[in-house]
Amino acid sequence: MIRDITLGQYYPGNSVIHKLDPRVKILAALLYIVALFVVDNFSGFIVAIVLLEAVIIISRVPRKYIWRGLKPVLIIIAFTLIVNIFMVRGEVLWQFGVLHITREGLRTAAFVGIRLVLLIIGSSMLTLTTRPIGLTDGIEALLSPFKKIGLPAHELAMMMTIALRFIPTLLEETDKIIKAQQARGADFESGNILRRAKALIPILVPLFISAFRIAQDLAMAMEARCYGGDVKRTRMNAMVFARRDLIASIIFCAFLALIVLQRVLL
Repeated sequence: MIRDITLGQYYPGNSVIHKLDPRVKILAALLYIVALFVVDNFSGFIVAIVLLEAVIIISRVPRKYIWRGLKPVLIIIAFTLIVNIFMVRGEVLWQFGVLHITREGLRTAAFVGIRLVLLIIGSSMLTLTTRPIGLTDGIEALLSPFKKIGLPAHELAMMMTIALRFIPTLLEETDKIIKAQQARGADFESGNILRRAKALIPILVPLFISAFRIAQDLAMAMEARCYGGDVKRTRMNAMVFARRDLIASIIFCAFLALIVLQRVLL
């Protein structure tokens, strides 16, 4: 289950999506997320699905790898769907005691489920097709106009990228701790919810210690290399806004405009 989380991981490739400017991909991901929350009809979701499908095909990222990232959050999605199905009031279609299913509840649950799935896959495509250093440079470039008001753009970009980059590392460390505890006879699957939560304590304590150790090692490595933020800092590969970036920007802006237009007219 832990190894199935793909958020923060990079899938090497040479596709057009991989070659896009990181700034374009970050803004495109933000526009896609905004569009998902603007959508209020199924036709809008169809447009969002078609666009995401096109991105997946062009990027050549394996579908099994993408869908594998949904497994860890299936429980959360299922819980959200159940809550919406049974808690939303409206035209009752089925009732048993205090439990009831309404037409509005089914519609809301379908909207929430589709929106969550598209949101997770769309966000994962950003990290799957962009190198961590590219994310850092892209975020810093987008935040650089705010330096005039004292915003530490480089430091914020570095912290966000390090957080994404070390998600797979911490997940791997968690997997090692779980296997080590199970080898010593620990049981994480039997018992009620309180017992399972209590059983997680032997995992959380060494995980926090390991996280602080990794952070300390990283800080010492950066200091040993005289890392000084963006002071007189140069880049080996400069970001260039190419023709493909302009085409991608136009496509995603047109997508957002179409979604907004659908909401206004339909």
